[in-house]
Amino acid sequence: MSIEVERATLPCQVCKAQVSELRRGRCWACYQKWSEARPVGRGAACETCGERRRDNLRLLELHGRSAVMCHNCGTRVLRMDLVPETLEGIRARLERERRGAEQREGKIDARLFPRERRGGDRRREAGEARSENEERLELRSVEDLVFELGDDEVEFVDQTMVRESPRAGASGKAD
Repeated sequence: MSIEVERATLPCQVCKAQVSELRRGRCWACYQKWSEARPVGRGAACETCGERRRDNLRLLELHGRSAVMCHNCGTRVLRMDLVPETLEGIRARLERERRGAEQREGKIDARLFPRERRGGDRRREAGEARSENEERLELRSVEDLVFELGDDEVEFVDQTMVRESPRAGASGKAD
């Protein structure tokens, strides 16, 4: 003997499907499409790690509030069983342990050219200046790249030429 339980269904405002749960008036499929289509503003950065590349950013709804997050942080937050109420709590949970303190303290640096390992962090704030230990790429001017060659410095090399095949007959056609 089976028991049928009737659940209250609600219509999705977009596709009119009858579902048992709505999010912002939409079924889960319509809500997912809507949330992925929302643009991220110019100059936005991930609220947890500071990532600024717009291709990697998305709007994520946390506790009824939209937050800008990169795909890495957003995915990690969505996989959490209990999402902290504050951004500070989320940052603390997502903090990468290997970035916390220097792991090689007191050990010999065996690299051929020892230098600062953490120079050039791409998550720097937009207005923040470059650090002094960050290497800078300096291009030479065009005048430094142009140089003159004398006649005695030019080496002539035979060029590839089209010649008659040695196997060609008297008619001039190859076999």
